[in-house]
Amino acid sequence: MNIHPTAIIESGAQLAEDVSIGAFVYIGKDVIMGPGNNVWHHASVEGHTSLGENNIIFPYAFLGGQTQDLKYRGDHVGLKIGNNNIFREYMTIHSGTKEGSATDIGNNNAFLSYSHVAHDCRVGDHVIMSSLSALAGYVTLGNYVNIAWNAGVHQFCKVGDYAMLGASSKALMDILPFMLAEGQPARTRYFNKVNLERNQFSEAGIEHVKNIYRILFHSSNNRSEALEILKEKQVEAPKIYIQVIQAIESSRRGFC
Repeated sequence: MNIHPTAIIESGAQLAEDVSIGAFVYIGKDVIMGPGNNVWHHASVEGHTSLGENNIIFPYAFLGGQTQDLKYRGDHVGLKIGNNNIFREYMTIHSGTKEGSATDIGNNNAFLSYSHVAHDCRVGDHVIMSSLSALAGYVTLGNYVNIAWNAGVHQFCKVGDYAMLGASSKALMDILPFMLAEGQPARTRYFNKVNLERNQFSEAGIEHVKNIYRILFHSSNNRSEALEILKEKQVEAPKIYIQVIQAIESSRRGFC
């Protein structure tokens, strides 16, 4: 291990042999840290937090802090983090609230400076949360999601795969997969074409997403009628259509 002599590692913490721990780092007694993790100076990891492999925690980041939910009663809760994530300066992630619950972070995500993930959130893979962005409690982010600068997502909302919330926006409802929403409150403005192109969607796939956008947001059909049209067309590109259909049917808050 490469552990700076000023770091505080509480008795009980389980660290892989090749972790790197910088100056004035604090690691709590219930932390489990896999191989290849690199914790820079003055960062803190505490609570029942488990980290996979090759995560980078930059100075003053704080992972595993106690939930801010006032319903918390000292239960055994946690934070689960996957592999290859980047946690930049001053970003924070809180643990779950109720007994046995956990905040869950996937793989290959980037959380930029001063971003915040609240209790009981679920974050997928390849997500980018820009500086000053925040997720309230119980938010779910899919894969390849982009939350732009200073944007916020209301509790219990879901943001689907390949979707984006624009800068300084406030999402009070779900954002469907592949869509781009912005505003106060956020509204769906277009489909997230740039993200699809960056992730090598075919021209045909992008055209299907464009058609979904038109059916839902630029037609004379009401929501139920639009949903039936999507179900009729799902045979054309099942993976794309079914993902949107399921997001609509499972939504608790409605969608932007």
